[in-house]
Amino acid sequence: MGAQWKQKHRETAANTKGRVFTKLAKEITIAARDGADPSMNPRLRMAIDAAKKASMTRDTLDRAIKKGSGLLEVDVHYETVVYEGFAPHQVPVIVVCLTDNRNRTAANVRVLFNKGNGQLAASGAVSWDFDRLGCIEGTHEADVDSEVEAIEAGAQDLEPGDEGGTVFYTEPTDLDAVRVTLEARGWTVSAASLIWKAKNPLSLDPATRDEVEAFLGSLDDDDDVQNLFVGLGS
Repeated sequence: MGAQWKQKHRETAANTKGRVFTKLAKEITIAARDGADPSMNPRLRMAIDAAKKASMTRDTLDRAIKKGSGLLEVDVHYETVVYEGFAPHQVPVIVVCLTDNRNRTAANVRVLFNKGNGQLAASGAVSWDFDRLGCIEGTHEADVDSEVEAIEAGAQDLEPGDEGGTVFYTEPTDLDAVRVTLEARGWTVSAASLIWKAKNPLSLDPATRDEVEAFLGSLDDDDDVQNLFVGLGS
């Protein structure tokens, strides 16, 4: 793991799927501030791709774009707030929130850390042990050499992904260019985003890991929490 944490099987519950759509719509709204044309706005393009893969309806997607680009008379202003801390057993975690009420979000995150036996920390206390990277997950139908593909596309590193896929890591500023090149070379990209990747992910026994996963799940269930990045090994 060591990168973005995702709840297991969360897509199976209808109410959880609604929370996923809420998070995706927020990301689209924020991305659309820099322009409603995805061909000229890489962050919006990647947010739209993620929403389509999650089967978000076209109406919901269009409304989020219009809200962010100022085409709707809706006075909602989301901002990104990042918290650093430790899950139980001193597992480092970075919590990225998108919120329209910083005070509410801070209170909610504090309560969740306290209830889950976690510990909030000052800015920089955890992020020093993570690398800021672009992350692209993809598959290729042909039997290609992933290392050669990474070099040709301009990726910095790679590792095996889920179900026979490959995860490519890039410099943050190269994320969209590498994604476009991989797709031009026949790769099907399932996800592309900026992440925090742990330098020294921890390995835990099953019982301890379950406790950490429960803590992370409670954080992820909060509507203001957009992404979790955790120093936890696979």
